[in-house]
Amino acid sequence: MTKAAIEIQDTTRWNSAAHLEQSLRDYVIIGSKLILQRQAIFLVALVLGIIYFDPTTAVICYLGVLSTEVMDIVLFRWIREWSDHSAVKARRYFYWVMINTALSTGAISLFVVMTALQQPPGAGHFTPMFFLFAAALFAAMNNHQILAALTFRLFIYGGTFIFISLMDVVLTMPPLTSEPWLQFFTSIFVLYFILDCSFQYLKLYRKNVRQMDELRLEHGRALQAYEVKSKFLSTVSHELRTPLTSIKASVDLINLGLVGTIPAKAAAILQTAGKNAKRLSDLIDDLLDVQKIEAGEMNYRFAPVNARALVLEAVDANRSLADQIGIGFECSFPATEFYVLGDDARLMQVMANLLSNALKFSTKNTRVAISVTCSAGKVRVAVTDNGVGISQDARDLVFGKFTQIDSSDQRRVGGTGLGMHISKQIVERHLGVIDYVSEVGKGTTFFVELAEVAAPSGAVQAAA
Repeated sequence: MTKAAIEIQDTTRWNSAAHLEQSLRDYVIIGSKLILQRQAIFLVALVLGIIYFDPTTAVICYLGVLSTEVMDIVLFRWIREWSDHSAVKARRYFYWVMINTALSTGAISLFVVMTALQQPPGAGHFTPMFFLFAAALFAAMNNHQILAALTFRLFIYGGTFIFISLMDVVLTMPPLTSEPWLQFFTSIFVLYFILDCSFQYLKLYRKNVRQMDELRLEHGRALQAYEVKSKFLSTVSHELRTPLTSIKASVDLINLGLVGTIPAKAAAILQTAGKNAKRLSDLIDDLLDVQKIEAGEMNYRFAPVNARALVLEAVDANRSLADQIGIGFECSFPATEFYVLGDDARLMQVMANLLSNALKFSTKNTRVAISVTCSAGKVRVAVTDNGVGISQDARDLVFGKFTQIDSSDQRRVGGTGLGMHISKQIVERHLGVIDYVSEVGKGTTFFVELAEVAAPSGAVQAAA
């Protein structure tokens, strides 16, 4: 793309309604933050004008500037409350900004000129020129959001600079080496400095806006890619689930001997097929759960849940797996029943992940301890194993997606690397906390904390 084409594209971009709206909103944000600062500057100028120059002129000019400040406040409110993104309103607000810019710039320049006229020729006009320099520099630093407004302000201020510096030259007609000519050339240099500052701030602002445009574009592309990924994942998972369910059911029937005697050589192969079908089924279920969580489509039915009953049900569901690898369960419950507000099925999913995780890392002929306690209105369910423990540098992996602390080929229990991530999302949806404490070589305790709620009417307390 040629340089001219880039400039045309850039100009078109900045003239678009969307960028005009953005410029107006940025103008309001900066302007609102500087209201008190501007008022302090105007008050100082007023006081100096009253003390050292004509008080009447100073007050009249200050009232003129103050009226434009009030109009600015009204404009700021209109633009802040503007929500329909109308291009017509954008142009209307732009015109109002330009009108008020002309009025405020004119009032400030008039005050400076009237002050300079009160001084004798050749006096240097330090005070009015400094007021003008401060106003021009303030505009260069803070009014770059709307180029037309900035250009207009600098044009008026620049004309005022030239008028005041040339005024002494015209009135006194001094030689080129005199003080008035020095003041004039100094004013030209100051104007160049102000214009350069304006250009630099304008470039920086436009660069930031372009970067924001690029970020918004990339964000939109990322959202589109994420949506495509989610749809693909959901479609593939559902398409895999149907044939896999049929395959798994058939293999399970064969392994149970319901279709006849299994040859000895085939039995081991079918057992392996059944286990791998179960692992693949679990993976598909986890993938679908992750997709639902990320899309905000996972449904919850909240109701009081008995913590003790939840733990006992989870233990019963995982007992066969524990028996297969030679690990027992040891439960500890208080005499009082405790209830939490939650989705029973989802909390059961969390408990299943905690127990299977404990079994995965426990050594044979040990026991996994499960306890329920309550303190300060928080019900804690803790699962403790006597396994290898988790090193401190692995904390970020524990609740990550597709991450496993033990990824070696020697682990006894397979996994998807999604269970603890899903558990964390579910617990946080219950406004609870899931975390762990661990010591390498001595085991790990995972715990879930949920707010206690009152027992439902008709609930029966378990025997101690």
